[in-house]
Amino acid sequence: MSKEKRLQWLDGGGEMAEIIASLDWSSSPLGPIEQWPQSLRTTVSLCLASNFPINIIWGDAHNQIYNDGYRSICGAVHPRALGEDYRVTWASAWPAIGEPFERALTGETTYLENQRMFLERNGYPEETFFTFSLSPIRDESGHVAGLFHPVTETTATMLAERRTRALRDIADAAGSAAVLEDACDRLLATLKTYAYDVPFALLYLTTADAADAKLHGACGVPAGSSVAPASIALVQPSATGWPLADAARAGRMHSVTDVEARIGRVTNDTYPEPVSTAIVLPIRVAGVDAPLGFLVVGASPRLPFNEAYRAFVELLGAASSAALGNARAYEAERRRAEALAEIDHAKTVFFSNVSHEFRTPLTLILGPVEDALAQGSLDGENLNAVHRSALRLLRLVNSLLDFARIEAGRLHSSFAPTDLAALTAGLADSFRPLVESAKMKLVVECPPLDELVHVDAAHWEKIVLNLVSNAFKFTLEGSITVRLQARDRHVELSVTDTGTGIPPDQLPKIFDRFHRVDGARGRTFEGTGIGLALVRELVKAHGGTVRVESVEGRGTTVFVSIPIGVEHLPEDQIASGVPGDRAVEHVAFDASPRPEAPHVIEATQWNDPHEIRREPPTSADLRRVLVVDDNPDMRSYLARILSARWAVEEACDGEEALACVERELPDLVLSDVMMPGIDGIALVRALRADARTKEIPVVLLSARAGDEALVEGLETGADDYLVKPFSARELLARVQTHLDMARMRREWATERDQTARASAAKSNLLRLVSHEFRTPLAALKLQLTRLSRGRGELKMTDAQRAIFDRMTTTTSRLTDIVESLLAYARIEGGRWDPQSETFDAIDLARETVDEVRAQTPGVGVDVSVHAAADERLEMTSDPRLVRLVLANLVGNALKFTGEGRIDVSVTRRDDGVQFVVEDTGPGIPLQERARIFEPFEQVTAVNSKHLQGFGLGLALVKEMVRVLGGAVELRSEMGAGSTFVVTFPLAMETEAR
Repeated sequence: MSKEKRLQWLDGGGEMAEIIASLDWSSSPLGPIEQWPQSLRTTVSLCLASNFPINIIWGDAHNQIYNDGYRSICGAVHPRALGEDYRVTWASAWPAIGEPFERALTGETTYLENQRMFLERNGYPEETFFTFSLSPIRDESGHVAGLFHPVTETTATMLAERRTRALRDIADAAGSAAVLEDACDRLLATLKTYAYDVPFALLYLTTADAADAKLHGACGVPAGSSVAPASIALVQPSATGWPLADAARAGRMHSVTDVEARIGRVTNDTYPEPVSTAIVLPIRVAGVDAPLGFLVVGASPRLPFNEAYRAFVELLGAASSAALGNARAYEAERRRAEALAEIDHAKTVFFSNVSHEFRTPLTLILGPVEDALAQGSLDGENLNAVHRSALRLLRLVNSLLDFARIEAGRLHSSFAPTDLAALTAGLADSFRPLVESAKMKLVVECPPLDELVHVDAAHWEKIVLNLVSNAFKFTLEGSITVRLQARDRHVELSVTDTGTGIPPDQLPKIFDRFHRVDGARGRTFEGTGIGLALVRELVKAHGGTVRVESVEGRGTTVFVSIPIGVEHLPEDQIASGVPGDRAVEHVAFDASPRPEAPHVIEATQWNDPHEIRREPPTSADLRRVLVVDDNPDMRSYLARILSARWAVEEACDGEEALACVERELPDLVLSDVMMPGIDGIALVRALRADARTKEIPVVLLSARAGDEALVEGLETGADDYLVKPFSARELLARVQTHLDMARMRREWATERDQTARASAAKSNLLRLVSHEFRTPLAALKLQLTRLSRGRGELKMTDAQRAIFDRMTTTTSRLTDIVESLLAYARIEGGRWDPQSETFDAIDLARETVDEVRAQTPGVGVDVSVHAAADERLEMTSDPRLVRLVLANLVGNALKFTGEGRIDVSVTRRDDGVQFVVEDTGPGIPLQERARIFEPFEQVTAVNSKHLQGFGLGLALVKEMVRVLGGAVELRSEMGAGSTFVVTFPLAMETEAR
């Protein structure tokens, strides 16, 4: 029986079956393969037929026989492991598999799942994970003759899970830190627990100047050692030490595969083997060029640094960057918040101090002014304006002081039981004369309440007066209704108007401090945006709430609700004494109308009828100045100053100003910036948009100071910007200057019109003359052409033939002159409409040069176009004009280049196409270059015998280039030739001409 036939039980066993059959087993403990017992043959046959990794361990020497699947697990120990003692092959893993192996030999099946072990299968102890079992195999006698050992390697899965946990823990720990230093500590602490993947880690932070990286901390190696130096320079790369500069320059992870050569031997407690590979990871933060820092991590000496390992390290860098970047952002945000809080506190203290300081000079102003008004000894109109302005300033100061106290937490309140209906009705009625004088209706519905309500009467007065004055400010017709009623242990105050209303997008901001509704139409634009914000804070101090309902164009209602009782109030702010005493005194004081109250006095100015007045000038200067301001006192003051020199007309806002301009154009407009409806900025834009009014000088007035306000005012098209307060002399000087400048502009415009008309007449003359020349020239050229066709039959003498040729040449030259005149007239007169087409600039240059050469036969000058033969350079322009430009330049070069060459090059330059025409002629004298492009100018000092034409060629070139939005430049050197450089845009703009 042949050997092949005897080993049929190995059939279908793959490559391992062939290897097993080829080996000489006779010298092994298993003996010749032909004598193997049936139990071993059967087991091996089953093993080889399986795709699952299986190892058969047989006999007292524990020899191994395995299949193709198990061979890949063996790594570099295959094929030595085949037939070798199992204990010898896997001695490195014996701490993990020794006990299960011994138990299996006693007949007990053992099973281990995801068992960590170190295998020396590739020349080093490699960290691996396996799930396997060891099952006893009994022979024919029933004894345990071997072990059945199926294996599954789970190394990749277990490493992936471990590394995923590491990334998650970094995100949870370091990512939740609010301080950069804390985030760095947490990052290193987390990495320390994953030493199997990261044997050591160093964290460096970049200095502010990005010149050095300072060590923040280390794990796995001692900080400050040669492995973890305290500082590393980032200025330039180094052949030793960690290559942080290289990583910073590359902006990505940098692998160090020669750790021992650069750093020295690096070991730690994780494994006895030195680390041979490390990775430098830049810590990057969005929006910052320089890295925030660097993370240097060692790679495990017991794992291959493969793609999976590299991907983990890249994710580690990203997770570290995110965690530290978030911490830095939190830290910066906290510092910003603290800085803003400090600024806010400083602002509050400033408002408080300034408001106090304002009161003293205001008192010294109001006292003498009131005394003078009582005595009637001075100009009453001026003093009344001073008095009203001082009272308004005092109210603004008091509002700022109240708001500063609230924000500083120093608002003092005294809540006393009060007849709130009587107090509210008295406060609202103080506006009645004012509302009725505006032809509106004031409705006050404050029926008596069943009980007294604890309020701070001074605060309640400010709430009511602010709401009613605000309603009056934005209500131009209709009514204002003030209601007070009890609702479920609350008192609700509502102030309803039929005014302009509030846009829906503005409603959420209406109670924000310093907020004002953009474009709101009211009686004035004046205000600070504090009123409603102050109302909200005062209502909040009462334990109440405030809300608003509004329909744009139909009106607004503000609701204030405060609780009844004292449970919601601070005990130390509830007034003691007999209920109602303080309230009764206060109500008695406020129940009747108080026209002298600051709110009412200020609102009285809003009710000004804004009559337009024309003041007769006291001088002979009859120029008109339109004064536009919504404040009657300011408008009256400006009119009094200006009317001494000029006629003055007044308008209360931009809309009324435009109506005045429509009736009669003023010589100057003097306008405030902040006005209701059409403000000063919108007024300027409207004037500049109208051809009739765009030249009218406009001077803006504003209380906003500073360069930014000045720039904003001038950018709108205003001629000047005057900041309040200003002196009367300065105002008069500015107005006088701009009136004089407007007069000079009109005179210059007249001169320009006359010049333009003369230029147009010249162009028309050229055009008409050229057209008139065309007809006889065409007839003459036709007759010469007919004669030329029959010249052979005419039997002309040589002299006659020479005369005929001169006539033909002269006629062609005269035709060229006429066409040049006509083209120049068209272009200069703006009658040439460029036609935009896309064409190849190189092809056009070649065609133009060929045409010029054909028209100048016998000229001994070499003309060539320089461009790649297969190159294309597309441009969008008018090919007719481009062709004429090139033809004129090449023809001009031929005229002045007796011998030599002319080079024409076409190249792309940035966003344009450049044509260069360079000749080897005599050059152009310096004194002639300045006028070379002027019409009818000729260079007379060079090659005079070649001069022809009348000086329109280069003038045409200049005008055609201008029409196409290009530029032309002349370079010339005496004796070295001339170069004309013409640059056109790649795409001609329609506005070019």
